[in-house]
Amino acid sequence: MNRLYLPRLARSLPLSLAVFLASAPADGHDHNPASLSLTEVEGHEGRFLVRWEPSSSTLTSKLEAPAVFPPPCKLDGAFLDCGQTGLVGTVELPWIEGTETNVMVAIEWRSGSRLLRVLTGSNPSVVVYGIPASAGLRALKPIVVDYTWLGIERILTGFDHLLFVVALTLLVRGGRKLAGAVTAFTVAHSLTLACAVFGWLTLPAPPVQAAIALSIVLICGECIRPTDSLTSRAPWIVTFAFGLLHGLGFASSLLDIGLPEKHVPTALLFFNVGAEIGQLGVIALVVALSLFAARVPMQPATVRRGLVYAMGGMAGYWSIERIVATLTGPSL
Repeated sequence: MNRLYLPRLARSLPLSLAVFLASAPADGHDHNPASLSLTEVEGHEGRFLVRWEPSSSTLTSKLEAPAVFPPPCKLDGAFLDCGQTGLVGTVELPWIEGTETNVMVAIEWRSGSRLLRVLTGSNPSVVVYGIPASAGLRALKPIVVDYTWLGIERILTGFDHLLFVVALTLLVRGGRKLAGAVTAFTVAHSLTLACAVFGWLTLPAPPVQAAIALSIVLICGECIRPTDSLTSRAPWIVTFAFGLLHGLGFASSLLDIGLPEKHVPTALLFFNVGAEIGQLGVIALVVALSLFAARVPMQPATVRRGLVYAMGGMAGYWSIERIVATLTGPSL
């Protein structure tokens, strides 16, 4: 690659990133979506009403049952009887393995507890927890693994949180300052996440999502601000405030997914651990790319500025879209 081409690459990078980010949500739509819901029947412990909504009539004709349920559960028409043991174990959809079909599985118990997962060709099963409340940490391994991964996934696939972390890494100079800013962000979003999950704090989702998008715009604005500011001098103050907002965003997605009724603290703790692992991974990648850019014959400042403009532009679009949705939606 010659030197004349590198500046062109630097100028084209922001546009490429913007196109990628704009198309990312569209790419997230699943091929051949279907849904399987199981709702525990009032007054009948361990008995679930099964609703199977296939993506095509072909699936209905070819499948004897939409899923393989754990013993002793037995499918009887539109109902699944699991007896006093309850629905505990692995719910598997072996027929989607290796296909592009995605199935949304939603399980809801009479207590109000729920579990929501998307099963794919590469991950065709879900574990329904039946671990006693007194179980030790070793017995809780399925919850630890599942919710740690969900935390990592939330950072990597939640583009608003991902862009905030990237912008924060570009803004804060110096390892000690960056560590302090990230720690403040983590503490703050952990606090509001816990408060929302336990029902101590409830705010409507639309304005929270709009505020999260605006937080990215503000951080990107600080990245290109020529003068010194409070954000660059004491970034932990700003990241703590924004972290409170992002914690409410995490809570919204986590409550949609569902938490194991008897192990909410464990699931919450390891979801936070996963989110922190995801954040640190993103920060490490951004720092590594910055060091690489400084060593090659290109203009790091131009690339950095273009990247910030691309992220700020996308966040600005989200802000407008979410504010309009908030104002035109149902009354709060």
